[in-house]
Amino acid sequence: MFLENLKTQGRRHGHIEVICGSMFSGKTEELIRRLKRARIANQKVEIFKPRMDNRFHAENVVSHDANAIASTAVDTSSALLILANTVDVVGVDEAQFFDDGLPEVCQDLANAGVRVIVAGLDMDFQGEPFGPLPKLMAIAEYVTKVHAICIRCGNLANYSYRTVADNTRILVGEKESYIPLCRTCYNEESGKN
Repeated sequence: MFLENLKTQGRRHGHIEVICGSMFSGKTEELIRRLKRARIANQKVEIFKPRMDNRFHAENVVSHDANAIASTAVDTSSALLILANTVDVVGVDEAQFFDDGLPEVCQDLANAGVRVIVAGLDMDFQGEPFGPLPKLMAIAEYVTKVHAICIRCGNLANYSYRTVADNTRILVGEKESYIPLCRTCYNEESGKN
């Protein structure tokens, strides 16, 4: 039903954009900027985030700088296909927390003519590829890697170093749990040098 509805709206050229990087690098800020510009262009926009991420707000997508945009919190990536009916642009924040079906959902949306903009961490706190982001980066037409500033040396940071003693892969946190570090400082802190 979803694909049939979109195909009857005329031919549109969909694609996937990925915004990735470490914590505190401005991923959500860039996502919000792109989505607001789409609204200025009178495009119909729907924004989604994983229900588990309620650090700043239960529904809205909120950046570390307190910029916000209304969104819908969902439990699974398949919900996007149901809720994104008749839209021009779909935004997805904190994509690393979604299930492994997210890349296929994004493909279906893009194939139906939707511009899909996804933001998320590309690596976990151990420096390993995180969730569905690696696959999304591979299938996306556009990938933007943003960087934070290393709080130890001031260079560009692309690692999210966990400062609390917790080895679970997913620990939703903020400045009390993570700091951005460059490769050299991350390796020193992690004992990899």
